Amino acid sequence: MTASSGRDIDGFQAAFERIVANVERAVQGKGEAVRLALVALIGEGHLLLEDVPGVGKTMLAKSLAKSINCTWRRIQFTPDLLPTDITGVNIWDAAGERFEFKPGAVFANICLGDEINRASPKTQSALLESMEERQVTVDTTTYKLREPFMVIATQNPIEHEGTYPLPESQLDRFMMRVSMGYPSRSAELEMLDKHGSHAPLDELEPVTDAQEVVGMIATARQTHVAATLKRYIVDLTESTRDHPDVYLGASPRASLYLLKASRALASSRGRDYVAPDDIKDLTVPVLAHRVLLAPEAQMRGGGAEDVLEGLVGSVPIPARQQA
Repeated sequence: MTASSGRDIDGFQAAFERIVANVERAVQGKGEAVRLALVALIGEGHLLLEDVPGVGKTMLAKSLAKSINCTWRRIQFTPDLLPTDITGVNIWDAAGERFEFKPGAVFANICLGDEINRASPKTQSALLESMEERQVTVDTTTYKLREPFMVIATQNPIEHEGTYPLPESQLDRFMMRVSMGYPSRSAELEMLDKHGSHAPLDELEPVTDAQEVVGMIATARQTHVAATLKRYIVDLTESTRDHPDVYLGASPRASLYLLKASRALASSRGRDYVAPDDIKDLTVPVLAHRVLLAPEAQMRGGGAEDVLEGLVGSVPIPARQQA
């Protein structure tokens, strides 16, 4: 590692920890979820927070957005939400005798989509182009989105009344799906102390800006991934397609996202190279929502996470001298 790259990695790690610490002022006991959310941002991906109500999904999304001095918008997904509310619309300007484009909520560095599965499939699909190509096309005119750009969406997997399940094409555009889980007893007691008398979210101040985040993204892109580890990533994704309990395996986009996320995670751990453990630690959050189990496996009560954990234990890891 050169001296210049060392300074970049040191600065990256310091900025990463500064953002994590700031978010944890409002979100207690969820360090892993906070770190994964930031890895998704640095890895140029999007994040789906899926869990039961009241465990802090929206709080995490808003805390991350407020920790960065950048533009952010919140969209409350409802059945009457229109695609143009997200992408924008051309409005006739009578004074200027021309159409004027009014940008939608997606024109922000961080776009928070709360309860995304409550909007119609037509409205959900308005995010597809922006999530994949980081641009929006309205009436044949294409508008580029500013960097960094990230969609953080939340949904409740338990309540199905009045919801529209996300299609596979939409799910595949999220780099990770993260579950918050219930807090530990000590974290919940800390939450009562901090949230019972005031709102910590209102007190959060930015600890970085969009320019520094763009620099962190550039640093992560340069993180070295050995050829053997790239083959290991492909071996993992391919193994999901051949597994007898899997009806639909992980896509090639999953391999790319696993690569990008591994680079960001390795950088956050102070390294300028990816190690096998980085890939293993990200396999479930990056791949689980892309794997559709066969009906027989679903009837047995298994989950995609169980299949992936088994694959991580069975797919050979490259030897240290090869990686």
